[in-house]
Amino acid sequence: MIVLAIDTSAIASAALIRCHESYSDAAVLASFATEDTKSHAEVLAPGIRALVAEQELTGPDIARIVVGVGPGPFTGLRSGIATARALAFAWSVPLDGLMSLAALAWDVVEAGGPDSEFVVATDARRKELYWARYAAGGALLDGPHVSAPGELPSLPVYGAGAGLYPEQLAGAGARAAPGFDSAQPTAASLGLAAVALLAAGVALPDTTPLYLRESDAQVPGPRKRAL
Repeated sequence: MIVLAIDTSAIASAALIRCHESYSDAAVLASFATEDTKSHAEVLAPGIRALVAEQELTGPDIARIVVGVGPGPFTGLRSGIATARALAFAWSVPLDGLMSLAALAWDVVEAGGPDSEFVVATDARRKELYWARYAAGGALLDGPHVSAPGELPSLPVYGAGAGLYPEQLAGAGARAAPGFDSAQPTAASLGLAAVALLAAGVALPDTTPLYLRESDAQVPGPRKRAL
């Protein structure tokens, strides 16, 4: 069985996950991920098309789609969710969402992570971070949140967000985890995390995006009358 995973919360990425019908024995069949945080719409659809073609698959071969729902910037996040919804409709397959920070948490645990609670964080711009707190085994404890780096808990912090503000984190008693200070959520890790939850009988959320704050784009007010 093939699961297509998509995430555009930070970079544009997609992955094909092969697993049994019980969602056990999951493995990444193929994946791609960009390094650019601003070209999601341009690269995502061609990237998915190439992934599927390279594996000699077609739409009906995809059993399920999982998409990262953020938190992330409006434009990038919408690109991934809109693409996932369109493909799920066109291929008539189930569609689920999963918080994108879960991909980083999966990577931390798989790498042998800390034996205590930890935080994963990504860049929220405006000198803020998106973050969530996890148990040592990867269970979500709190979040997601968006805040200044100095407001994070006094725990190890993993992800690209940690590498941006090491001094502010240190001032709050937190610390950037070495080796993970540039890591971004990827569709490959998101897909593996999602399949593991499905195998455990956990229902995944829908695809409602986690923006966490208002858009920068605002409807202009009425024009002032000229006297």
